[in-house]
Amino acid sequence: MLNWENIFATRSSRMRASEIRELLKLLDQPDIISFAGGIPDPALFPDKEFKQAYSDIFDSTAVNSALQYSVSEGYKPLREWLVGEMGKLGIACGLDNVFIVSGSQQGLDYLGKLFLSPNDTALVTWPTYLGALQAFNAYEPAYDQLTPNGNRTPASYQAQAKEAGGKVKFAYLSADFSNPTGETVDLEGRQKLIKLADEMDIAIIEDAAYQSLRYDGEAIAPILSLEIAEKGDIDKTRTIYCGSFSKTLAPGLRVGFIVANAPVIRKLVLMKQAADLHSSTINQIAIAEVARKGFDAQVAKIKAAYSKRRDAMLAALAKHMPAGVSWTKPEGGMFVWVTLPKGMDGAKLLAKSIETVKVAFVPGRAFFADGSGENTLRMSFSSSNEEKIEEGIARLGKLIAGEIGGH
Repeated sequence: MLNWENIFATRSSRMRASEIRELLKLLDQPDIISFAGGIPDPALFPDKEFKQAYSDIFDSTAVNSALQYSVSEGYKPLREWLVGEMGKLGIACGLDNVFIVSGSQQGLDYLGKLFLSPNDTALVTWPTYLGALQAFNAYEPAYDQLTPNGNRTPASYQAQAKEAGGKVKFAYLSADFSNPTGETVDLEGRQKLIKLADEMDIAIIEDAAYQSLRYDGEAIAPILSLEIAEKGDIDKTRTIYCGSFSKTLAPGLRVGFIVANAPVIRKLVLMKQAADLHSSTINQIAIAEVARKGFDAQVAKIKAAYSKRRDAMLAALAKHMPAGVSWTKPEGGMFVWVTLPKGMDGAKLLAKSIETVKVAFVPGRAFFADGSGENTLRMSFSSSNEEKIEEGIARLGKLIAGEIGGH
């Protein structure tokens, strides 16, 4: 018998199925109320705008270039639009600083490939985005806990990395309404992170997938914006900003972007040439047209809907969760992070929840690089209406109360 495990590269042993991708299969079951997938509500997609955009492409000579190979850096008018949008965030940049990827997930894979040699250390929050762990795992890193407002010294990070057999290479985080917790890093935490990265001479990967989705509170400047203000030029910065159109326009087109200093962008372009040559030309053109004509209006529309759902979930949790359960109160994004009493297991609770009360969520352990966090869970409010949120949380609260009583 052929044993593929003897032939696969050692890195393949670090590849794991995504618990979230597996749970998404439950969305096809009509009797399940799902808070599992952190996905946009398809009813809010700008489908008419995309239909018009693709129609315009096929009705003009632009169709020839839309169906053709293109440059690896990305469609120039889209990159030009992004330069303008970044400027509004305080990120002064040029075309050479903007690179299009096939969803920001591809960007994370490229950045893992670019920075991580086996046994190098990636600093990540506890918990962190599961997709980032999956992207980085293939490059065989060690992980250490990043606490932006903590008091860990550069020397302690470096000593632990040396013990693991490599160096610290980057700090990865989502500063605004993070996946999975919904929490935001404050201004002081962002400034401390820049200082820490400077002292250790490492990169910062700023995952800004949810940055546009603020519902209340004061906006905080992106880390890259703060660093440009401090150092005067994007090409002197170490922060790499990863953005996406998946949460604002449409995830199915797989268009994301990276904004960073030119030397990093040049390396990423070489990776793209080797990986898939370029992201879909026609999808980039369609995204550029829809964004140019109505990005702000689309963002306003989804923020109005999601903020009501966020409020509904927080109200339902306050109403139905028993004592001993706590949760985050996000100012934006798509997620609420729930902490159960110690000793409870989110994965076991999920199995019982699906079987008995037909409510799905994501057990929290998957988001921890060290496999801890078994008494936590992630709940997304983006793809359920207010009535379903109230019903689902009521069912789940009753189940959890019963479980606590049984302990």
